[in-house]
Amino acid sequence: MSGGGTETPVGCEAALGGGSKKRDSLGTAGSAHLIIKDLGEVHSRLLDHRPVIQGETRYFVKEFEEKRGLREMRVLENLKNMIHETNEHTLPKCRDTMRDNLSQVLQRLQAANDSVCRLQQREQERKKIHSDHLVASEKQHTLQWDDFMKEQPNKRAEVDEEHRKAMERLKEQYAEMEKDLAKFSTF
Repeated sequence: MSGGGTETPVGCEAALGGGSKKRDSLGTAGSAHLIIKDLGEVHSRLLDHRPVIQGETRYFVKEFEEKRGLREMRVLENLKNMIHETNEHTLPKCRDTMRDNLSQVLQRLQAANDSVCRLQQREQERKKIHSDHLVASEKQHTLQWDDFMKEQPNKRAEVDEEHRKAMERLKEQYAEMEKDLAKFSTF
């Protein structure tokens, strides 16, 4: 069925057999063979699309590879141009700018560093003064607490003495009230 090969006869021709015998009204065996061959060619042209598809596939792959190769060449050429421009123009310009401005940047950086050092030193001094003040204040509070705790037994003794005297006065007062009450109860 691919076109150029030998074909088997179709229908009644296969049943009749020999090539020299007369066949129905189709003609001779050679003409039947030509008709079958033509039918095979028509069939392969109409229904067998493999050769066309293979040709189209080869053409597509060839075009794709060529375009891809060209695109990659353009990309590489662009990269080469960009690198050349960078090496020739941008890097020297950056070097010159850096040389010109680097001394100014270093001076500013040194000034900023000095300022930061002064600020840190002031902060450390302030913290030291504050911590010294806290230590002195703590010592003063400790001394006051010690004095307070030393005075407590004396004050407790005074309070206890006052309480004892107040209790004695109350006892005397209640004792007098009982005496007065006893005088009035006899009446």
